Amino acid sequence: MTGEKISTVSEAKKRMVRELALMMQRNRTVLLASSKGLPGMQFHEIKKKLRGAAELKVAKKSTISKAIEATEKGALQNLKNYLRADYVLLFSDIEPFELSSMLVDFQSSRRAKTGDIAPEDIEVEPGPTELVAGPAISELSGVGLKVKVAEGKLEIIRGAVVVRKGEAIKANVASVLGKLNVSPMKVGFIPIAAYDGKEDKIYSEIVIDKAGTLEIVKEMIRKALGFAIAVKYPTEKTIKYFITKAAAEEKALSKIYNDQTAKEGA
Repeated sequence: MTGEKISTVSEAKKRMVRELALMMQRNRTVLLASSKGLPGMQFHEIKKKLRGAAELKVAKKSTISKAIEATEKGALQNLKNYLRADYVLLFSDIEPFELSSMLVDFQSSRRAKTGDIAPEDIEVEPGPTELVAGPAISELSGVGLKVKVAEGKLEIIRGAVVVRKGEAIKANVASVLGKLNVSPMKVGFIPIAAYDGKEDKIYSEIVIDKAGTLEIVKEMIRKALGFAIAVKYPTEKTIKYFITKAAAEEKALSKIYNDQTAKEGA
């Protein structure tokens, strides 16, 4: 009876390997994501949102690894390098970065707990708080924040990065972040790596920081005019500057010439 059970489990694993390998071959994108700490209700909610865009499969590390090997696709084999635990696999014809962006949109924020790994540098900015003066002064100071009392409440006058990306969050830091209503942890499917069958490439940096990217674009736009002027590149925007500058220089030269002529005439 025991042997019969082992045989059944083994056959089920083989079927899963074959199924995953077939899906890897049929879909453009195979995305590996972590669902660590994701409550069951949110898991199914995200799965529902992905309907029609991606198919989701949950499998153990060994099963995923065997399925990858079974495809015999060259670059896809490198996806095994990112297997660290039991991950979620997403299969889609959407390109990897677009699918990753969707997953980021479906994430929600939660408060930090002791031992959580910071997804990014966590910085507390200066500004007023709702905390009253008392023990909180030493707590905030203990994580590197400089505070003062303003109208009976604490105000952060100098912020700080309280934990660096990849570091474990300590108990005192988690406590301070909670009191400041800072929720730095992301809950959802966290993209780890993806295989693009069309390009036959593995991408590991696939988390899309939309807000950060938008800020970079805005900063580039702000600097673009100055750069175009510096390199004397003619555009509808810069030509007005060049004409205005030329007119000002013409007036300055005319004044110098007239002054010089007047001196020589005298």
